[in-house]
Amino acid sequence: MNDDSLIPGSVDPALFRQVTGRFATGVAVVTTVVDGVDHAMTVNAFTSVSLEPLLVMICVEKIARFHDMVLRSGFWGVSVLGEGMREESQWFATRGRPLEGQLDGWSYHRGPATGTAVFTRAVAALECRTHAVHAAGDHSIVVGEVLSLDLPDPGGKPLIFYTGGYRALGG
Repeated sequence: MNDDSLIPGSVDPALFRQVTGRFATGVAVVTTVVDGVDHAMTVNAFTSVSLEPLLVMICVEKIARFHDMVLRSGFWGVSVLGEGMREESQWFATRGRPLEGQLDGWSYHRGPATGTAVFTRAVAALECRTHAVHAAGDHSIVVGEVLSLDLPDPGGKPLIFYTGGYRALGG
């Protein structure tokens, strides 16, 4: 059998994005603080990992300025965005936006465990301490031990990302 699709490196990256984009995900903003400066980034690669101990993970692109800051800090917050938070998602996904004042205009408070920014309109929020970091191609998998949990908007519906666009949860 001679199937070129089984040869490493022969998978089309554009098709890969299209195929993996068929997996609907939630959207979150991850935050950290280093030397009094807030850093934030939109992610959709966030998931629970373990109940004992309580662990979650995020994937951060190595070239993102957030990458080095979250590793340096060792503490981070996750705000799971509600369906009315598309603007927040887009702003914190914008590469090269100014660091100074990047949280201005967004409603947030400081998490009690880490002091990281937690969005007050989020449907869920967590604060974490880095438990492990694993290299994964052009990203790092950052595993965090959960230090605190909150439901800022417990009745809210999540912002969904599917096939390259934002969606609302049906029903």
